[in-house]
Amino acid sequence: MSAASVAAAGSGGLTARRFAVGVIDDAVRRRLPLDEQMEKLAGDAAFAALSVSDRGLVRAIAYGALRKLGSIRKALGARMERGMPPKSGMLEPILIAGVAQILVLGTAAHAAVDTGVSLAKEDAHARHFADLANAVLRRIAAERDEILASSDPLIDDTPAWLRERWTSAYGAAVAGAIAAAHQREPSVDITVKADPELWCASLGAELLPTGSLRLAARTAIRQLPGYETGDWWVQDAAAALPARLMGDVAGKRVLDLCAAPGGKTAQLAHAGAVVTALDRSAPRMRRLVDNMARLGLSVETVVAEAGQYEAAPFDAVLLDAPCSATGTIRRHPEVAWARTMEDVFKLAALQRRLLDKAAALVRPGGLLVYATCSLEREEGEAQIARFLADHADFSLAPVTPAETGGVAEVVSADGCLRCLPCHLPHPVDRMAGMDGFFAARLVRATH
Repeated sequence: MSAASVAAAGSGGLTARRFAVGVIDDAVRRRLPLDEQMEKLAGDAAFAALSVSDRGLVRAIAYGALRKLGSIRKALGARMERGMPPKSGMLEPILIAGVAQILVLGTAAHAAVDTGVSLAKEDAHARHFADLANAVLRRIAAERDEILASSDPLIDDTPAWLRERWTSAYGAAVAGAIAAAHQREPSVDITVKADPELWCASLGAELLPTGSLRLAARTAIRQLPGYETGDWWVQDAAAALPARLMGDVAGKRVLDLCAAPGGKTAQLAHAGAVVTALDRSAPRMRRLVDNMARLGLSVETVVAEAGQYEAAPFDAVLLDAPCSATGTIRRHPEVAWARTMEDVFKLAALQRRLLDKAAALVRPGGLLVYATCSLEREEGEAQIARFLADHADFSLAPVTPAETGGVAEVVSADGCLRCLPCHLPHPVDRMAGMDGFFAARLVRATH
């Protein structure tokens, strides 16, 4: 490693980049979620020994690389006449990390190039291509402005199958806006128990029309005022809307199916509902229990398969169903590259079974709210159309703009909630947007 790159990257710079390359490799080749990898790294002694800025660098490189993976691969492909060499070990993730620093982070060229070459030389297979890595990264650094000017979020950084589906479902302009939203680092939203104006002042946050608070700066969440005392919890503005569609739940028996990690559970319990939270995953349920303890909220928890759960009918059931999660790409950019169309169809079949089960657990006259964090209509609008055709005792209770704080754009013509990542515009990029979400409110007939 050169003296110049040491000065630019700091003593932990190469180590940080080494970690980032590993995270990128596991995300691209093994399709491992970025958040899970970062949580696992937190327990690694070598990672913990890094400075706060170097730990942040690992995250910035990995997430930046996945957000612009298509553009990065395009840039590499155009400058590697024979493509990625076979049997080149970790060369590809090393180059992806290097290009991400150049294109996304704006890292000094010598730091990105020299550390990339150093990492290539460390790998038994990639070392044979260290000169190639040097030449390609230097060329990309020299042509950075041209590459960025020709990069299109929808064409280059959205897999073709998603691009075609979103263009068909929402139109080319909206599909482009969705893709552009995925390029921006997302905000951190929180749900407060009370006094939103007070917490806005305390946390340096902005009160959104939907009722959520949006933090203006990215910081260590656990160190913020109110976290340890359980005055609020992290929850995207879109994710906070489905539970609010249940209206006044005080004193009502409410079932939260597929409940973990518990943001919606917390909303319901804080609103006075008698909540039963069910999830199939014991580890995820432990996380929910920990969250409820911090928040000082009491709920009944059940670890079970939803399809096998039996209980007396509830006043209301909330089903936030497992889904393709294509509405969360701005937070989880690896989802775009890990999911396939087959996944959507398989998950839609699971959602159908869960929705039918949820319906059986609603008392006559009770409410059922179905939600997914997906942009795919098979997991939203088509799912509800099928359900209503099969269940004559249920009808759609339309959502009104007043229930979303007057944000009319998130209410579809048929009265469902349809949030898109490009909704909630803001002059400051990182203060704009929300997760993609669908929700429908259904009422069971009294007889």
